[in-house]
Amino acid sequence: MQLSRRFAIQAMGLLVLALAGCATGPKISSEVDPEADFGRYRTFGFYAPLALEKEGYATPTTDRIKAAARAQMESRGYVFSAGQPDLWVNLNAYMQEKTDVTSIPTVDYNYYYSYRARSYFAVPYWRDRTDVRQYTEGTLNVDLVDRAKNRLVWEGIAVGRVSKVKPEERGARIDSAVAEIFARFPYRASASTP
Repeated sequence: MQLSRRFAIQAMGLLVLALAGCATGPKISSEVDPEADFGRYRTFGFYAPLALEKEGYATPTTDRIKAAARAQMESRGYVFSAGQPDLWVNLNAYMQEKTDVTSIPTVDYNYYYSYRARSYFAVPYWRDRTDVRQYTEGTLNVDLVDRAKNRLVWEGIAVGRVSKVKPEERGARIDSAVAEIFARFPYRASASTP
């Protein structure tokens, strides 16, 4: 049981790092509740337990993701409040094995010997070359929930291929992935005090 937990935590860390480390970057999307009044939100806190902490404890990777999300919220004028915030922030990440199949038309040649002409002839023929590649796709979700209504008001998602990165690059890549997600969050906290 302990081994499976350790594997899940390591896999989650690799997911976040890989999403940030994709050469072309992860695919980012977001969705907003059209009925949400973002003008009244001033404070935020973290949902407990976070979806990232489904095993019941935090890791250095989950702490870094939380710190990156907190920095993004604070840069938009929101104030952290552990007690009764206006918005709960929830974070989740998961990986999924995928298969990529591509078919490419290609030409090849068969050679035949003609006894009458006493020579070889090349005869072209067309065929499809099919390549199958296995890869891991990772997803990182950031949810903002209206605490009073217990309703999701904004969700940002990053999806990309998982690749290995060096441990010393971990923090910067996590910060980058979270920043790319929050780039789709256009709201700022109201200037009035809570």
